[in-house]
Amino acid sequence: MKKHKQITVWLLMASLMLSPFWQSGVFACTGITLRATDGSVVFGRTLEWGTFDLNGRVLIIPRGHRFTGQTPDKKSGLTWKSRYGVVGIDVLGKEYLTDGINEKGLVLGMFYHPGFAEYEQYDSAKAAESLGPLDVAQYLLTTCTSLAEVRAALKKVHVVPVVEPAIGFPPPVHFMITDPSGKQLVIEFNKGKTTFFDAPLGVITNAPTYDWHMTNLRNYINLSPVALPDKKIEDLDFKPLGGGSGLIGLPGDFTPPSRFVRAVAFTQTARSVGNGPEAMYETFRILDNFNVPLGASEGSGNHDTEGMRSSTIWTVATDASNRVIYYHTQHNRRVRKIDVGSIDFGSLPPGIKIIPLDKKKAQDIEDVTPRR
Repeated sequence: MKKHKQITVWLLMASLMLSPFWQSGVFACTGITLRATDGSVVFGRTLEWGTFDLNGRVLIIPRGHRFTGQTPDKKSGLTWKSRYGVVGIDVLGKEYLTDGINEKGLVLGMFYHPGFAEYEQYDSAKAAESLGPLDVAQYLLTTCTSLAEVRAALKKVHVVPVVEPAIGFPPPVHFMITDPSGKQLVIEFNKGKTTFFDAPLGVITNAPTYDWHMTNLRNYINLSPVALPDKKIEDLDFKPLGGGSGLIGLPGDFTPPSRFVRAVAFTQTARSVGNGPEAMYETFRILDNFNVPLGASEGSGNHDTEGMRSSTIWTVATDASNRVIYYHTQHNRRVRKIDVGSIDFGSLPPGIKIIPLDKKKAQDIEDVTPRR
């Protein structure tokens, strides 16, 4: 039985390494969660895409906005109106949210899931109940306020494989949802079925499946923030060369399994923070460990990276409790925020308001050189 399990693991890893998605490494997003002592919950994530600039924008969605889901045969999919206002970041200039928070404090992050996301087979007779993968984020954020409502909402629809022209295939994605209480849920699409996982550690990366990552953590239970003790061998005394010896063995590469382990290690050993704003600082500090330099993990292929400065295009920290979204970008690491709780979504004009992520694609630098 043990030998069979070992063979299964080796076959899984071999299939991952042979996958063109793994080799290209074009999407290496990492999500983490921190909880402050006052009960505030902050979900943060990096957004990586090293093939071309995703040209994200801030979207402000009012209540009552009408949406129509996509289908593979171009029929109109599910139609709905937003019950709740939403602030988020889109991609490709197409109002597809990758990150967002609604006025009730429900937070969503969309992550790439190559080689494992497999959507329900499309039935044109059910077009009116169908959504494409890139419709899911706005559907959940505009209609749900809790994890129970998220589960119920997805049971009413069919998430089907709609090709995105920018990449030439249906985007393989999965999601992490956080409610203001701090409860979290991972949503994946496995063998045509929608699968839910409770996520008490608040961490997510990419392939393979979420339950595989959780099992893999057992290989690292020796990790500790406490330094290794001194050891005497014969007449020789050996001491660690410096701080951090308890984390020897922590994987440092860009692969999703390694990033998942690091994310758990860093969040579980993070300093205690008292409130949401302080958790925001700590979230950005931890996520700095996951920035991917342009070209560092991308394989061969046709890339259009002109004007890009990093594969980490933006980093977001969303305070679910205080309803604030913070972000910085590949061009400007100055943190910007949107106070979602102060927006009156009921009085906004019709239509989605669009704000550029960067007013100017350049670092905000303060010159403090002393002069006469």
